[in-house]
Amino acid sequence: MTVIIRCVDVSNTPIKIEEYFLEYRNVVDTSGFGLFNELKSVLTSLSLDIHNVRGQGYDNGSNMKGKNIGVQRRLLDINPRAFYMPCASHCLNLILCEMANSSIKAKSFFGACQCIYTVFANSTKRWNVLLDYIDGLTLKSLSTTRWESHIDSVKAILSQVSKIREALLKLVEVSDDAKLSRDAESLALGELSNFEFILSLVIWHDVLLRINVVSKKLQSEDMCLDIAVKQLEGLISFFENYRINGLNSAIIDAKKIAIDMEIEPIFVIRRRLCRKRHFDETSNNEREHASPEEYFRTDYFLVIVDNALSQLRSRFEQLQLFQSIFGFLFNAIKLISLDSEELKCCCENLENALKFDDVSDVNARDLLSELEVMLYQGVEDDQGVEDEATRN
Repeated sequence: MTVIIRCVDVSNTPIKIEEYFLEYRNVVDTSGFGLFNELKSVLTSLSLDIHNVRGQGYDNGSNMKGKNIGVQRRLLDINPRAFYMPCASHCLNLILCEMANSSIKAKSFFGACQCIYTVFANSTKRWNVLLDYIDGLTLKSLSTTRWESHIDSVKAILSQVSKIREALLKLVEVSDDAKLSRDAESLALGELSNFEFILSLVIWHDVLLRINVVSKKLQSEDMCLDIAVKQLEGLISFFENYRINGLNSAIIDAKKIAIDMEIEPIFVIRRRLCRKRHFDETSNNEREHASPEEYFRTDYFLVIVDNALSQLRSRFEQLQLFQSIFGFLFNAIKLISLDSEELKCCCENLENALKFDDVSDVNARDLLSELEVMLYQGVEDDQGVEDEATRN
């Protein structure tokens, strides 16, 4: 276990936030209880008071982040002011992982993307065949840890899908490896000649591109709480709108690509398995007679989008809680917009959040006075600038 502390150095001006690596700990018991005992042991050995902790952050393992018996919960039981903050970018990674595994079609899609890369990447000669046909992005392998990097793989295939298909067919002609020829032909005449696969490329490109943009912003140096919450709220709004309009828009884009590749833009009708029903079981006629497009929408598109919405709302509820406590201090425009009563309520809310055993880190009355003075001074300075401009 790696132990790192972050502290606020108020001994100098300006105040600095310092971060220190303390030590590695050899851990035998990896349960929440065992890891928490290790954490307490480290703090005790370094003469650090556990009640001075004001934040904790771990990965998303259940033994660390568990709401009931994880390390963060055990620390909060002792010190309620040790706020737990999950890594937002890692949470996005896990959301993508859940989305990609939420549907058989999704798993098959990414499997095909990886197969396309593997066919060419396992040989320099085959890679040169690919380079003879493409002049843009090269194919990328899928990463099992950085899921937002999937956008590189999907984008490379989508932007030159026709040329990649030609390269695969060329491999079938020139390769002496029977298995390779069979794999290349299967991909060229199978997935890359299938409208549903082309449509999946468009859908995943839309989704991955938007998530990747948010992920990069969350990792920027100037990121703070209120901006992070806005980014995630915008991502939720994107998926809500994409759920309604995304499929129709993706079909339009996919049809253009399919027509250029001389692929018939239709959904394949697959044989439906008949399951024996019990005597008291009624059939779902509406589902049984649904069109192939409707099957694609309900069994694939809506599954991944609804999974994303569910994961986003549950994983980032903690950020929204912190926004309700500290948010008024992060945005100057919002702070100025608050009237006296609203500002007072925000200060009292912050005092209560930082209170333990009738002792709080913040005095609401003093904080309110300081903010009012700061806001009043800011208004005076603005007025002075306007008067000076008028005189000039």
